[in-house]
Amino acid sequence: MSAGEILSGVAGDGHRRPNPFAGGGLDRATHLRADPRWLSDRLSDPASRVVPVWRERSLVSQAARDVATTADGSSYEPVLLPPAVAASASEPPEDWIFLGLDGGQDGGRALFAADMSGDAGEAREAKEESPPDSPLDGAGEFLDLRGVGAMLGQRDGSLLAYARAIVTWSRRHRFCGTCGCPTRPEQGGHVRRCADETCGVDHFPRTDPAIIVLVTDGDRCLLGRKDIWPEGVYSTLAGFVEPGESLSEAVVREVREESGIEVGSVRYRSSQPWPFPASLMLGFRAERVGGELNVAREELVDARWFDRVDFARRREIGLRLPGRVSISRRLIEDWLTG
Repeated sequence: MSAGEILSGVAGDGHRRPNPFAGGGLDRATHLRADPRWLSDRLSDPASRVVPVWRERSLVSQAARDVATTADGSSYEPVLLPPAVAASASEPPEDWIFLGLDGGQDGGRALFAADMSGDAGEAREAKEESPPDSPLDGAGEFLDLRGVGAMLGQRDGSLLAYARAIVTWSRRHRFCGTCGCPTRPEQGGHVRRCADETCGVDHFPRTDPAIIVLVTDGDRCLLGRKDIWPEGVYSTLAGFVEPGESLSEAVVREVREESGIEVGSVRYRSSQPWPFPASLMLGFRAERVGGELNVAREELVDARWFDRVDFARRREIGLRLPGRVSISRRLIEDWLTG
């Protein structure tokens, strides 16, 4: 088993590969976040590299080598910038976030994430479809990981998802949620501390747990559809875990609320970082034990039972599966092949 598979918690029959955005194997070198001198040296080290994030998009280019071939033969890879180039286009280097060491502690180069959005990044989000003129012009293209994630290698996708999630969190917590004063980065950017000494609260990156579940009933499975999805797309049911709730309780509740179906035999399958903006998708399979299909229209526009044969003739019936970047697709495929 690879280091990436071990780190992503993927093991056992039916779980022989990590999900997209997981299993990158980067050494996060947590102990080095508290060493200001070491971080300062790495920020000025020409061997270090910076992962740029603009408006929650990642800088990628067409891969020169076959990183991850897709149906149309295209592939992408991250554009990693030398510190001097990144400093000319981003927030100050002291605000960059230390991601870890690429290649391990023995000789590994330091990787940082940098926000390229500028002070008005949030205000510009609804107006601009591309970054303003910058030294990065021609280096690549800022794309949404939802669209390009399946066309990245495992390590690359994991790195870009990590950078996107933590940069988004840092940008959204520039002010203290307790007293409203500005915050400053500490611990290599993994903490934002209130600058008011009378408050001094530390704010840590948040991750929102969400369950996603394939419900089965004999030789059929339950899929739902939201109105914002492309025509014909059906996916597994999902929802956020609520306070005071275990994961299995969240599975039972979400399925009941969205479909009217009662489930049991809740079994964990695998997980996936989902940086849109800060979720951890926890994948499950559950079996119907009762209830009749009664779609909650405020949640879904439709939900249906699909037999195995429906997937073999999905083009004929107009059924489209979720994209390969999603753990939902993985849950469905594991069931079909299992």
